Amino acid sequence: MSLICTICARGGSKGVVGKNSRDLMGRPVLAWSIAQARETALFDAIAFSSDSDALLEAALTAGADIAVRRPDEMATDTAPKLPAIRHCLEQAIARTGKTPEIFVDLDVTSPLRLASDITGAVNLLRQSGARNVITGAPARRSPYFNLVEQRADGSVGLSKLADPPIVRRQDAPRCFDMNASIYVWRVGPFLQHPAVFYPDTHLFEMPEERSVDIDSDLDFALVELLLRQRLKA
Repeated sequence: MSLICTICARGGSKGVVGKNSRDLMGRPVLAWSIAQARETALFDAIAFSSDSDALLEAALTAGADIAVRRPDEMATDTAPKLPAIRHCLEQAIARTGKTPEIFVDLDVTSPLRLASDITGAVNLLRQSGARNVITGAPARRSPYFNLVEQRADGSVGLSKLADPPIVRRQDAPRCFDMNASIYVWRVGPFLQHPAVFYPDTHLFEMPEERSVDIDSDLDFALVELLLRQRLKA
């Protein structure tokens, strides 16, 4: 079964300047996702999408098979990511001449995942028959128990009410923080209707220590620390 991997990264970043090409343990941040995709040996092609020529060149150097120039309108601060993923997928299909049943998108700012996480998410999609699989880590707070949201008048209340009320954390349904690390889709449904959530979406669970997304300098320092500890182990 053929599979394609897409990896999308904009050239601009306001939270952490230049984060996608920033050196992380001797290689650019973007190179970690490419290496993990390669390690799985799952993919006929790894396609890297960006509006930055420098990032595209760095991705090819790191082992990507296809460099996809992202249209400028898909690379603004307010542009949603799904159109960019779809554009990258369509370009990969056109250039390989193959339409896979499944494709995987890896978030370039989630370098703590393992190749086995990617394989596990793909296997879950195959076994479940679902249209897509997302990844997440167990949530520290439960919307049924101790996660609150603020109302327009400034008061707060539980984000999700149950009847009868849930008074013990152990009694609440399991909740997860989406870590945006790995997305697995069946190509047909995605091309017809790109979405993160479908009625049959499944979740592949990852531990918290592999779920940090780089969105600040503090996140970057934490990721670097965890990678150092992993390499020492």
